Amino acid sequence: MRKILLVEDDAAIATVVTAALEEEGFEILRCESLLERDKALAQGGFAAMLTDVMLTDGDGIETLPEVIVQHPKMPVIILSAQNTLDTAVRATETGAFEYFPKPFDLDELVRAVSQAVGNRTDSAADIEESGDGLPLVGRSQAMQGVYRMITRVLRNDLTVLILGESGTGKELVAEAIHQLGHRKTGPFVAVNAAAIPADLIESELFGHEKGAFTGAVTQSIGKFEQANGGTLFLDEIGDMPIEAQTRLLRTLQSGRIRRVGGRQEIAINVRIVAATNRNLEPMIAAGTFREDLFYRLNVVPVQLPPLRERRDDIEALAGHFLKLAVTEGLPLRQIDSAALELLSAHSWPGNVREFRNTMYRLILLSRDDVIDRESVAEILEASARSEAVSIDHGFGPALQSWMERANPAAGTVYHAAEAAFEKPLFEWALRQTGGNQLKAARILGINRNTLRKRIGELSIEPEDFSAS
Repeated sequence: MRKILLVEDDAAIATVVTAALEEEGFEILRCESLLERDKALAQGGFAAMLTDVMLTDGDGIETLPEVIVQHPKMPVIILSAQNTLDTAVRATETGAFEYFPKPFDLDELVRAVSQAVGNRTDSAADIEESGDGLPLVGRSQAMQGVYRMITRVLRNDLTVLILGESGTGKELVAEAIHQLGHRKTGPFVAVNAAAIPADLIESELFGHEKGAFTGAVTQSIGKFEQANGGTLFLDEIGDMPIEAQTRLLRTLQSGRIRRVGGRQEIAINVRIVAATNRNLEPMIAAGTFREDLFYRLNVVPVQLPPLRERRDDIEALAGHFLKLAVTEGLPLRQIDSAALELLSAHSWPGNVREFRNTMYRLILLSRDDVIDRESVAEILEASARSEAVSIDHGFGPALQSWMERANPAAGTVYHAAEAAFEKPLFEWALRQTGGNQLKAARILGINRNTLRKRIGELSIEPEDFSAS
């Protein structure tokens, strides 16, 4: 069967998709509405269906459960310009084979259609009611990959490793995976590996028996047992001591734990979601992070983009924080377009966390009900002046000024500061040498191979600094 039903009211998109699929040997029947779709489906004979969400006569997702029940052997691929996490989750919960936000990669779509036709199943996916979700805000192209990865792990227990700079929202993604997934009725337990002293982390994770060590006056249940039946979020996994990594690996392999000082093994049933703002591969090479644990955790990697790479989301984020502030007792404000333009031009080294704090200061300090460009300029210039004064008095005060603005989470401070100064330091050296890596390495006093490796990991392009 090579016949595809394309439900799309945008003629341009329909033409491009049709041409690409016909080139692969598919036969395409296009319709533009739900009514036309239902008439075509009544005739039968389709290997797969591609459908838009917002059609001329209704929402293409709302009626999909009924379509999938009536045609359980026909995979459905959803195309949508409504690029939110809610749309991605709704698409997945209908039992759709795949979800593509617009604009999409045409080659990837063709591959998905070929895969869908070649992997048809005899039963429809279970249909669940949609959860409320969490405030993962943004419709930028950079966030679409995040949404798609989230929807792909909602119905399974594959281990997820969330990667991203401090302040990008890694815990929000972990909570979304839990609350929107099939373990949503179970507990969600978060533990920050960087915030726990090395000598207590095993007790924190696995619990301990009474008398296991000095101060263990009662039995304690660890995070694994607390999360039984739900999700355990291991934040800042890169800061876990190597000894604890070994025991964690053993637990992930066996599905069993043993409390510190205990003799009995306890079976546990948890979904693991880990996160880090560190690059684990150099740590593996240095022997500070276990390679086998990395591969255990890195089953489904989710890379969160920094805010500077998703500036299209600034307006949506601003609106979200304006509403959220009201629920937290702050006054109701609006923001004008000129102010949004200035916010969008800022680099936001502290990412969404820094942006949220700035929005709250604007809401609190604004003289009018509408936040204008002048108010934003005052806040940003005050931060810049503070940083400049600090720099004049040495690196220590400058770092303190950055810490106050970025406000990294407890337990992540050291690595957040390291990540903040390392990239601009390398960029400065390359700028001084017109992009010459050998000279830049000499200026910095490091090996050229080390520089080359780190600028690759930090996505720095030496060509950008070449003299014209």
